[in-house]
Amino acid sequence: MPRTRLTVAPREDTYRSPARREATARIGIHTSRSKSLEDSAEIAHGLGANTFQIFSASPRMWRASAPDPADVKKLRAAREKYSLAPLAIHVNYLINLATLDPVIREKSIVAFRGELDRAAAIGAEYLVLHPGNYKDQSLEQGIGALAQGLGQAAHEFRAPGLTVLIENTVGCGTQIGSRFEELQSIRDLAESETDLPIAFCLDTCHLYAAGFDIASADGLNATVSSIEEILGLDSVRIIHTNDSKGGLGSRLDRHANIGEGDIGEAGFRRILGHAALREKPFILETPVDEEGDDRRNMDKLKRLWAARGRTTQAKRTAAAVE
Repeated sequence: MPRTRLTVAPREDTYRSPARREATARIGIHTSRSKSLEDSAEIAHGLGANTFQIFSASPRMWRASAPDPADVKKLRAAREKYSLAPLAIHVNYLINLATLDPVIREKSIVAFRGELDRAAAIGAEYLVLHPGNYKDQSLEQGIGALAQGLGQAAHEFRAPGLTVLIENTVGCGTQIGSRFEELQSIRDLAESETDLPIAFCLDTCHLYAAGFDIASADGLNATVSSIEEILGLDSVRIIHTNDSKGGLGSRLDRHANIGEGDIGEAGFRRILGHAALREKPFILETPVDEEGDDRRNMDKLKRLWAARGRTTQAKRTAAAVE
């Protein structure tokens, strides 16, 4: 499939990785860009976020137009003004690079290439992709098809500073990506198909519904150990932060407001305070069932992060006294 080479001027990286910046909360939310890209940044800042996620176009339509350069310029100015970093773009929900259906596959490859182009033009650090479904084939074949699709979509694509993040799933039906081994296989195979930098986005609701007991202290520690062993903690660049309406191992992908699901406030306090996770960007994808839910979720996450800090300090003080 012929592709046009995209030339993107290197940009100054406004987001410093945890290893290169002071420990501070990076807490954000998925915001709407229905009016403009600039408006999405203003909304994020208005809610108290310092990182955020958007769609680059309608998430339920195949066709999409390129972003307006003037709007992109305003977005970048707003990000700099409010220190909003990193910026993640979530890809279209219709995209399934693992499918064997020739029509859907072709549309998915073209649509994902459009996502790459728009993310580069907008100046996002991350592009979040669901792995897709392996219907009518084996899991291994589905992962192979996904890796090949990534390679086809990214042919001759160059955009310094942009990393594709594969997101974990609940594992319902033929979904790929509920196990860390599957995510790692995707990256391993994709590295032979494309030069795209690939890392991971982990969703708390998806983890819990897939059977990882991140609500308990022992379960969270075991999950983090598995992440480190199989994926590498440095490869987890964003944590989608959602409570779960479904129970542990339910395979139910239903996000709940923080503290209103089975993970609970205590669970999120531990997640936010875990030494291996606390410097990751946490981005909410929680529902807005009532006016103000987005603000309440942001405030609650900040409060729990602050409580994490007080708990850590109290433990240090007690140890010093002893």
